[in-house]
Amino acid sequence: MKGLTRIVRVLPGVVLCAALGAVGLLVAAGETRWLGHPIVEGLVVVILLGVALRARWTPTQPFVTGVVFTGKTLLEIAVCLLGVSVDLPLLLKSGPRLVIGIACVVVAALGASFWLARWIGLPRKLAVLVACGNAICGNSAIVAVAPVIEAEGEQVASAITFTAILGVAMVLVLPWTLGPLGLSGYQYGVLAGLTVYAVPQVLAAAFPVSTLAVQVATLVKLLRVLLLGPVVFFFAIRHRNRATARADVQWSRFVPWFIVGFLLLAVLRSTGALPAVVLEPSRTISSWLTVMAMAALGLGVDVHDLTRVGQSMVMSVGASLVVLFVLALSLIHLLSIR
Repeated sequence: MKGLTRIVRVLPGVVLCAALGAVGLLVAAGETRWLGHPIVEGLVVVILLGVALRARWTPTQPFVTGVVFTGKTLLEIAVCLLGVSVDLPLLLKSGPRLVIGIACVVVAALGASFWLARWIGLPRKLAVLVACGNAICGNSAIVAVAPVIEAEGEQVASAITFTAILGVAMVLVLPWTLGPLGLSGYQYGVLAGLTVYAVPQVLAAAFPVSTLAVQVATLVKLLRVLLLGPVVFFFAIRHRNRATARADVQWSRFVPWFIVGFLLLAVLRSTGALPAVVLEPSRTISSWLTVMAMAALGLGVDVHDLTRVGQSMVMSVGASLVVLFVLALSLIHLLSIR
């Protein structure tokens, strides 16, 4: 009975996201038919439709629950199923160097972003939130670190607001850098995984390029997310919050189930343990859930919030993102990733 009640609660928002997704894909199909190729990729169209709808209408409670469910739970299922499509030996061709490089980029981005934010004039705690959101995984990192450093609610809201909006801007802009930078699909996947904030944004930024870019970007992003636990622990120790640093922290939240599922399915796929009959349905389900999650992502962006974000915040997040972008490109060339 509880399961049925939950389905009823989330259904309106899920249907709304599915409808926006279908419209976005139809628009992309129309572009392909009339122009030969989509000028704006389907996933990006879906995000823009969500943003446009949110600008004119704030979802009411019957829709909010389902939109949140789509943007979180259904997305996590999509990422997990993406492991079925992964050629793990190909993704790991750069070996331990890439893993070590990702950790170095995150640490360097944390330090540089914090220093820039402080230099621009942000308070110390807000600078920490901006640095963690930029270096690791956007909103998730901000929410995880905020209670550890005892950040104020207004600081959390400010950091989340602009990080979410800038993350969507990255989704729209990053694919256009592929040509000017002369990147391969593998290189672009590394760049997207290192620079785009949230998991759904990474998928949206990589899908227009290639399947390989999606797979590489997802793996790099998930490795980046795994660093959230050590970073939270560092700030817990630094701020002497012993209650947080001890066992009462739910450390399992820093190794999400869908990351474990993604890696497990990737291993099973690479060893041939998964029957071929499940591969195509899994890809189809993952793709469609991703489209719906993009709609939820767009519906979560309120462009009116831009007017409530201070100039110092805009400068800090923007400068931090530029630094992260440069670090990611430097890593690609330093490791001779091809």
